[in-house]
Amino acid sequence: MLSEKILKLAFTRAVKYGTLEMTTAGGQHFTFGDGGSPQVSIRFTDKAAQTALCLHPELKLGELYMDGRLVIEEGDILDLLQLLLQDTHGELNELPLRRLRKIQNWMRLRGENDMVRSRHNVAHHYDLDGRLYSLFLDSDRQYSCAYFEHPDDSLEQAQLTKKRHIAAKLMVDPGHSVLDIGSGWGGMALYLAQVACAGSVKGITLSEEQLEASRKRAAASGLTDRVRFELQDYRATTGSFDRVVSVGMFEHVGPASYDDYFGTCRKVLKEDGVMLLHTIGRSGTPYPTNPWITKYIFPGGHLPVLSEMMPAIERAGLVVTDLEILRLHYAYTLKAWRERFLAQREEVLKLYDDRFFRMWECYLAMSESAFRWQDAVVFQLQLARRNDAVPLTRDYIAEREAALKASEQMEFRRSA
Repeated sequence: MLSEKILKLAFTRAVKYGTLEMTTAGGQHFTFGDGGSPQVSIRFTDKAAQTALCLHPELKLGELYMDGRLVIEEGDILDLLQLLLQDTHGELNELPLRRLRKIQNWMRLRGENDMVRSRHNVAHHYDLDGRLYSLFLDSDRQYSCAYFEHPDDSLEQAQLTKKRHIAAKLMVDPGHSVLDIGSGWGGMALYLAQVACAGSVKGITLSEEQLEASRKRAAASGLTDRVRFELQDYRATTGSFDRVVSVGMFEHVGPASYDDYFGTCRKVLKEDGVMLLHTIGRSGTPYPTNPWITKYIFPGGHLPVLSEMMPAIERAGLVVTDLEILRLHYAYTLKAWRERFLAQREEVLKLYDDRFFRMWECYLAMSESAFRWQDAVVFQLQLARRNDAVPLTRDYIAEREAALKASEQMEFRRSA
């Protein structure tokens, strides 16, 4: 059968280390790799599943797994991804992908996330039952890459360190006004008000679920006079702010809207203002988002490379004053999320069905594998309208982090 021949060729080339055992729908058994770990056994339930994986592996691997047509009988989905990606980094060129990728890239460049589409895309992911996120995120519901000073830091500790690191780069001083683009469940905005003592923080989101939760948190913290949240697209934002921060939102903008995004940021940023953009990206060349992720998890999403972002930044009249690339930090973050999610299987099934559980298990595993074995990274870009808006050296970051840490301890003592 042709699909079996193609799969044998693909797995022979991809799996050099570890062990992959494949059972076809017809009952044939094949083994690939050097016999080491990880050891993974997969089984196809029907011949059409084998053909589908050959024709469109980047889409069908996740679909077949979530639909139960590709069964992992030993190991788990992350182990399978490790076998396939640790040596090839996703470049399975013997499968018919190259022409398809060119078509996807052409479509990606022409797909614009206007206000209506952006709202729909955000609702698809972020307006799920809020109880789902509480099962695997930290207590502050930080749904973005944490910052691990040490690999064995707890998730809560690493997410607090992330907020501190970003606030230090923003150089928020008492009385400053801050715009938080894509404010999530409000954790960053509340931190900037409580710990960094910002004078006012406006958080904008397109998720109604997140908006409601954020407003409740601000009220419970007694900060409604300084922190407000609005259901608003970044393109509709007006005003003038000392600082602008955006964490984990830019991935949803899309290349066709980069000029709008950075143009808006410059417009609302004061002449001596500073912006910190924290976004997932890629260290390689421009590349379309995994089609399974686009279809089931993040419609309209795109992970940029620097060469896609920089021209739009320059056209907007913004200056890059600092750039930091976080490499394995998100792999550690996703590992913690995935382990927590799997441990809460019964609670997830009270909210959604088994297919949904497998879909999200696959999403978390695919995302972790992208940071471990492919080219996914996190960019932290500090931007300004003037090149003298920040100090000459980076010493101020550590100094401000120390001051923020002391402020955190005072705030926590007051809250205890």
